[in-house]
Amino acid sequence: MAVIDVGSNSVRLVVYDAARRVPMPVFNEKVLCGLGRGIDSTGRLDPEGVTMALDALQRFAVLTDSMGVDDLTVIATAAVREAEDGGAFVDAVEQRCGLKIQPIPGEEEARLSALGVLSAIPEADGLVGDLGGASFEVVRVGEGTIHRQATLPIGPIRLAIRNGMGGDSALKAIDEHLEGAGWLGSGQGKTFYAVGGAWRAMARIHMNLTDYPLLVAHHYEIPGKQALAFANTVALDEHGMLGKFYGGISKKRVGTLPFAAQLMSRLIEKSGVTKVVFSAYGLREGCVFDRLPSKVKSDDPLIDACLNLAWMTGRATVDGEALFHWMSPAFPKETEAERRLRRAACLLADLEWSEHPDYRVEHALLRILRYPMIGVDHSGRAFMGLAVASRHAQVRQRLFDRFLEPLLDKKVARRARATGLAMRLGYTLSGGVISLLEQSHIRREDDRLIFELPESAGVLVGDTVQRRFRSLAKVLRCEAHFSYVEPQRKAIG
Repeated sequence: MAVIDVGSNSVRLVVYDAARRVPMPVFNEKVLCGLGRGIDSTGRLDPEGVTMALDALQRFAVLTDSMGVDDLTVIATAAVREAEDGGAFVDAVEQRCGLKIQPIPGEEEARLSALGVLSAIPEADGLVGDLGGASFEVVRVGEGTIHRQATLPIGPIRLAIRNGMGGDSALKAIDEHLEGAGWLGSGQGKTFYAVGGAWRAMARIHMNLTDYPLLVAHHYEIPGKQALAFANTVALDEHGMLGKFYGGISKKRVGTLPFAAQLMSRLIEKSGVTKVVFSAYGLREGCVFDRLPSKVKSDDPLIDACLNLAWMTGRATVDGEALFHWMSPAFPKETEAERRLRRAACLLADLEWSEHPDYRVEHALLRILRYPMIGVDHSGRAFMGLAVASRHAQVRQRLFDRFLEPLLDKKVARRARATGLAMRLGYTLSGGVISLLEQSHIRREDDRLIFELPESAGVLVGDTVQRRFRSLAKVLRCEAHFSYVEPQRKAIG
């Protein structure tokens, strides 16, 4: 399936592999057309932008047809729904491109943007803000539900023409419209989820300025006070030097950053949020999520993504769920969140089986850190990466220092290593054959880790298995014990 989003600043096509809980983008292209440029003064779409948009949409129509897309949604937001000639543009697109555009109301745009965030971050609690070229949608979310929403006629393209991009006039316009959403204070002490290309560009700049180890904008977090100071710095960068030298950002995008930063600054101050989280999921993903059955919507996006990735890359003999349950008695005091991450890591335990043995550790770590995964923050990615890498061998210190040390505390890193060593033990014992794995049991009694199996399976326990079991026990700070038991006989009669 595919979604075409005709926005005030850009026209974008995203083709997904399927309509499912975690759709995987297989094609993504954006054209910066500027349809909403000058709309406040003329009331009409920008003529040059119309020409560019029609060319882009004709190309997108040919591409989706050639790709065999049989489920195509085309939506238009603020510029098309507000312009005097918006209807004429919709007609022109249908005549020239054969595409039927649905101009959606601002409230619907806000709802779909919030749904996109909730699809990727189900636990989201706070304010979702989606900044487009001509409008800004803000939504109060919590407990998987949309509570309040508003669409405000402020955006970098709109205000650039009306007031100039920065300065007091832009701030005045921002303040006037934010005052109308008096419920923003309900975000006090919670999180602001920033959606939109301008804010993702700001995230990229901040990552480079702080030498952050992971250049993945989705779920990148900045504490509220730090985000406020950073936004104020970007707002003063009239020449876009930060974007040019630290973000590799296009000239057109750089021009929107001062306004985006001013808006973020005011939102943080007025709402009292204590954290900013950037989301790569928004309107388009909300369109996909909105059409899924309720049963599919309730699935865990992280587990679903890991199951899909394991299916694409693993071996038929491997069962990550069985491995997860087999090792679980060794982790008796986990929280539900810790158990979930360990399960996700187990599903990916065999991710790098086909790689060269000398590179499996590094490939596993970096692949999981950088994979387009949702339902997990960056610390969770690091846990999973370290666990799966440790399933093959110890992670080199230089890799740990660069990519993991900033994201994991020592206690969490130890638990990730233990998860990896338990995976390694399971694979060494069974060769990935679940029927062999299930002949043994691991259990924990206080500070004793016991490896229990029938005497008939003793042949499986060679020196390597014993050594790896002891390594696992050491990381768990337990004494290692082997126990051979007679198989239970079934009662007759």
